[in-house]
Amino acid sequence: MAQMSHAKFARRALAAMTVLTLALMGLLFGANQFSNGSYAPKLGLDLEGGTQLILEPRVAGGRTVAPEQVTEARDIIVQRVDAGGFSGAEVTTQGGRNIVVSMPGDPTQRDEDALRRSSQMQFRPVLAIAAGTPAPAPSASPSGSPAPSGSATPSPAPSASAPAASPVPSTTNKSAIPGAFTTEPSPSAPSGSPSPSASPSPSPSASGSGAAASDPYSLDQITPELTEQFTLLDCSKDDALENLVDDENKAIVTCDQDGAAKYILGPVVVSGDKISDAVAGYQVGPQGQQTATVEIQLSLNGEGTEQYADVSRKMVALQAPQNQLAATLDSRVIVAPSFNEAIPNGKASITGGFGITEARDLAQQLKFGALPISFDLQTREQISPTLGSEQLRYGLYAGIVGLLLVVLYSLAQYRVLGFVTIASIVAAGLLTYLAITILGWSHNYRLDMAGVTGLIVAIGFTADSFIVYFERIRDELREGRSLESAVATGWDRAKRTILIADGVNFLAAIVLFFLASSSVRGFAFTLGLTTLLDILIVFAFTHPLVTLLARRKFFRDGHPMSGLDPDKLGAVKKTSYAGRGRFTTTPPRVAGGEGSAS
Repeated sequence: MAQMSHAKFARRALAAMTVLTLALMGLLFGANQFSNGSYAPKLGLDLEGGTQLILEPRVAGGRTVAPEQVTEARDIIVQRVDAGGFSGAEVTTQGGRNIVVSMPGDPTQRDEDALRRSSQMQFRPVLAIAAGTPAPAPSASPSGSPAPSGSATPSPAPSASAPAASPVPSTTNKSAIPGAFTTEPSPSAPSGSPSPSASPSPSPSASGSGAAASDPYSLDQITPELTEQFTLLDCSKDDALENLVDDENKAIVTCDQDGAAKYILGPVVVSGDKISDAVAGYQVGPQGQQTATVEIQLSLNGEGTEQYADVSRKMVALQAPQNQLAATLDSRVIVAPSFNEAIPNGKASITGGFGITEARDLAQQLKFGALPISFDLQTREQISPTLGSEQLRYGLYAGIVGLLLVVLYSLAQYRVLGFVTIASIVAAGLLTYLAITILGWSHNYRLDMAGVTGLIVAIGFTADSFIVYFERIRDELREGRSLESAVATGWDRAKRTILIADGVNFLAAIVLFFLASSSVRGFAFTLGLTTLLDILIVFAFTHPLVTLLARRKFFRDGHPMSGLDPDKLGAVKKTSYAGRGRFTTTPPRVAGGEGSAS
């Protein structure tokens, strides 16, 4: 019964390996037929060449860029490059001012924008809102009132337990805000009312009393210059904000992301560096069900939580639109919620009408920090491979030579059993090829020369696993066991050694991947991948195949060419009592021939 269960398990394992291989082949075929996949692995910058982007800092008003800012920007771009899956990319500084990004292949415009966007999210109080295009005949400001001409008269904010969508300006028929901005109130916070400890700011005076110097919510900040800028601003133009100088300590005139509305915003009350985490996903409904609304969940650090709570307590007592807090990204308004209650827990959720891909890109940029300065693309050019096809060819030659040596050794040492080693290496090579090619399509993974080195080294590691297993089987045969019993017992002892050895290799790969430079990470990745595949091959292919072959007469009877001949291995012969004072010596291939473990 044990033998039958072993054979049944072996057949199921081989069937599962076949299904897995066919599934990966089908996925690769579908990626080529219905997407932008390729049947060849993508190559890295050193083997294929790619694109070089030179980013130049954008400065205004005679400002200069400090070397510390450039270094900080480079570190942030490196994080974005790694998170974006640009395998083998290089990020360096040039002249202490520019940043040079060398990427394999031809990056899309979306990839370029994701790297050089400053992604500085800031929270500013709203002072005035109007439609994005200038009114045909803007009305004059009321006497003594600092409100600019053309400012909207919003409708009262809806009463809800969390901040709702921004009110619709009366100067346009559609909402100026493309989505809604909500925050997660503390359970202890009373719905629709400020916190008991709230200290709301008094309503700002229209007399120009100078409160603007210390009150970011005051309308006294709206100077005649801001009023003129606000009146003339046409957000429908692409260059509407080209000359905008975003000073976090001053009020600014800006647009929302789609140009439907324009704003006068007060100074920054919560800066983007207070964001500790940002995660994109689908919003969860009141009953815990997942909805189709895409959101970005923001978490503020301790200082940011205190600032946000203080802002919400003050703004909840103000009149619309001054009870709205605008979230700006790169100086443009994403959303501008109105507060109906104090929010003390520092949790925010942004829903701006964007797709899941856009939301994930934005969350990634916010999570990895904001660039201290904005960058413009100075030059974009194609670059040739740093190593080229000749080095790749030499690397492949080295791999082929190593593989042939392993094959020759296996055949010389294990005879026909050596073909199991060859079949296992072929299966491992096929799975490695499919995995690397599919990762190139799905995650933009690119195989560089360091990765090729990892694949070559993996041939030796894979062969080690087979040698450990086969030698354990031979040891059991030398002890006089039958082949099927030797296979079962030898596997129980060999698998622990194989798992320990592969575990050490995998830990080394993890340490190299996370601590080494980018030029070594390709080696670490392929080493880790092939180590996992080695475990899969040995457990789901090599051992089941040997289990089934052990039931064949050629191997079971110990044919001299099988590599498992007990006589050549020096097996111990069995001596038994035959009765009447006689003893018989039985050859080991006959003793236990029925599978007994004597």
